Amino acid sequence: MAIERDIVIVGGGLAGCRAALEIKRIDPDLSVALVAKTHPIRSHSVAAQGGIAAVLNNIDPDDTWEAHAFDTVKGSDYLADQDAVEILTKEAPEVILDLEHLGVLFSRLPDGRIAQRAFGGHSHKRTCYAADKTGHAILHELVCNLKRHGVEVYDEWYVLNLIVEEGEAKGLLMYRLLDGTLTSVRAKAILLATGGYGRVFNTTSNDYASTGDGLAMAAAAGIPLEDMEFVQFHPTGLYPVGVLISEAVRGEGAYLINCHGDRFMASYAPKQMELAPRDITSRAITLEIQAGRGIHPDGSCGGPFVYLDLRHLGPEMIMSRVPFCWEEAHRLVGIDAVTQPIPVRPTAHYSMGGIPVNTDGQVRQSPDSLVAGLFAAGECACVSVHGANRLGSNSLLECVVFGRRTGAAIAQYVQDRKFPRFDGRAYHTGTRQRLNQLLNQHGTRRIAQVRQALQDCMSQYCGVFRSDATMREGLNQLAQLREQYGEIWLDDRDNCWNTELIEALELGNLMIVGEIILASALNRRESRGAHSREDFPKRDDPQFLKHTLAYYSPAGIDVHSLPVAVNRFPPQERNY
Repeated sequence: MAIERDIVIVGGGLAGCRAALEIKRIDPDLSVALVAKTHPIRSHSVAAQGGIAAVLNNIDPDDTWEAHAFDTVKGSDYLADQDAVEILTKEAPEVILDLEHLGVLFSRLPDGRIAQRAFGGHSHKRTCYAADKTGHAILHELVCNLKRHGVEVYDEWYVLNLIVEEGEAKGLLMYRLLDGTLTSVRAKAILLATGGYGRVFNTTSNDYASTGDGLAMAAAAGIPLEDMEFVQFHPTGLYPVGVLISEAVRGEGAYLINCHGDRFMASYAPKQMELAPRDITSRAITLEIQAGRGIHPDGSCGGPFVYLDLRHLGPEMIMSRVPFCWEEAHRLVGIDAVTQPIPVRPTAHYSMGGIPVNTDGQVRQSPDSLVAGLFAAGECACVSVHGANRLGSNSLLECVVFGRRTGAAIAQYVQDRKFPRFDGRAYHTGTRQRLNQLLNQHGTRRIAQVRQALQDCMSQYCGVFRSDATMREGLNQLAQLREQYGEIWLDDRDNCWNTELIEALELGNLMIVGEIILASALNRRESRGAHSREDFPKRDDPQFLKHTLAYYSPAGIDVHSLPVAVNRFPPQERNY
């Protein structure tokens, strides 16, 4: 089975949906297919809570896009590309108003203007929000608009192969979960918008679908991945389950306290306290726990978490401003945040790195060449507006700004482009053999067992703090786990809704992504942003003010570099 579409978008989250909408706005006659392994409404974007940053000046009349840009670059530990940051921050107010016109129900000030709150690392109150369900509010309206504009949605299809030949992306091969149908797709342009890979770690705020599929597909096709060593650990993952307690809670005034009741952020970021950037706050919590000032469930010292304390905010503010966070804590661990502090510790949250792209979303093959016909946007892409550390409320903004911008670039790109040609039968045959091998191999290992070992390995050897010795041990263990992958066996051998097969494929992708993270982190012999090395504790601009480009092969990872665009804010010491 084979189909043709002018444009195929892989991923149903904010970036993919916003790109599809922009393409259809520019040229309604283009055929656009959106492929997602879940229904778009179940994409991980729907879980984004705290807000989306933009200089609307509704709360702070002194805010400017330049201040937003400086905060973003400083937060990135000066690794963000400043030309991309300028686009992000200049276009932010326009995309917020566009979302409002699409029907997004932002929270309001008494006079009707969009409300804005404080967020970590931002010098002004510029984060727009819809209570603490902002991603949910935005994604619903975008998906409704896909229907209105006639975008064809292939939900619950899993993309297996990105077809790249002679430097050109020509199509993809996808698998229908319902009945195991394999379908090849020819397209004039392909957009990867597949999100992150939090499931490579054992504690994460990401959903079960965040397995780095797009990144692994690109890497397997010979495309480098950029800055994969920079993994953001969100400071306030609900202990022990790992789901997110939004930064919005601290934006509304919640405290972080240790077992002595001290607001310990005074020792780490005395000016911004709980609203310091996430990398600094996560390291502070980890150091408090390591120093024995963490908390046990019985309240004594020496435990594995600290408290996020909302009690002084009062029930009215908690239930009106952050109701979902109250609900999550109550539902998952039985905590009533109105009367009890919430146990939290860092949880893997966001990938600053990804598929390297220029500011139009075109994928880079090298520092000076592009892959024809291939684009990427959102968390799976690295444009790079976040550098070594993302500021909260900039991720939704990136998805919307660069989703829109990339969609516009694609709509123009395909106007005079012909459909590419490739031998779909050969890809069908090879992929079917790969699937049959997984279905029929008689191993001794279960998927969950190997996946848990991988996640434990990554969390132990490439977590908040890293060193040469730990990362080398992590790579050694990954090599052993790759061998174990060939020994897994599946109970389900059917073609009908075989989720076990999908889990096996996702595990293979997680292994590729994990190896690239470790190899990239080992190569960066400095501490910068979310990458904190105990053996190289200082930032080293002369040697490492550059992006990592890591090329994958089964034989190992080849690491190169890409210059950072510095055109407005020279690097300086980062103090909060």
